[in-house]
Amino acid sequence: MSQVQSLQEQLQKGGLVDVSSSKQDEVIKAAQDEGLAAFVVDCDRARSRSAVLRAVVKAVDFPEFFGGNLDALYDCLCDTVLDQKVGLFLWFHNLHSGDPALEADSVAIENVCKDVVEYASNNGRVFAYHIVHAGRHPDPEPGVAPTPYSGSNEG
Repeated sequence: MSQVQSLQEQLQKGGLVDVSSSKQDEVIKAAQDEGLAAFVVDCDRARSRSAVLRAVVKAVDFPEFFGGNLDALYDCLCDTVLDQKVGLFLWFHNLHSGDPALEADSVAIENVCKDVVEYASNNGRVFAYHIVHAGRHPDPEPGVAPTPYSGSNEG
């Protein structure tokens, strides 16, 4: 079985997609080719659960009333899955699961994703996701302010 066939089967089945040897843009295109709405969740600067959730909200364009907790994440992902014809694919880019502040939360977020997979399947849809675990954030350099989460370098 070719790598492309394997990726297609994983996307059709849903759940955690192992695409470690594939590039992000190739996987996003493959998901879209399968009829899935596909989004990249940029977690690179997120240093807390709420920052990761804000990254999800930004990527998927959740409504402003998003509650900012794991129950709200589940509800919004389920609603987004149902809003799609086929389903949803999320690529979590650089989730720093090695950070002490995110270690337990990254597991909890992955568990929410697993629950959404089951919900999607029970409702005739697909939810698939991939998580790029990035370890710890580098320690800050003395005298250099960290880049704000918004990405702005203005002081």
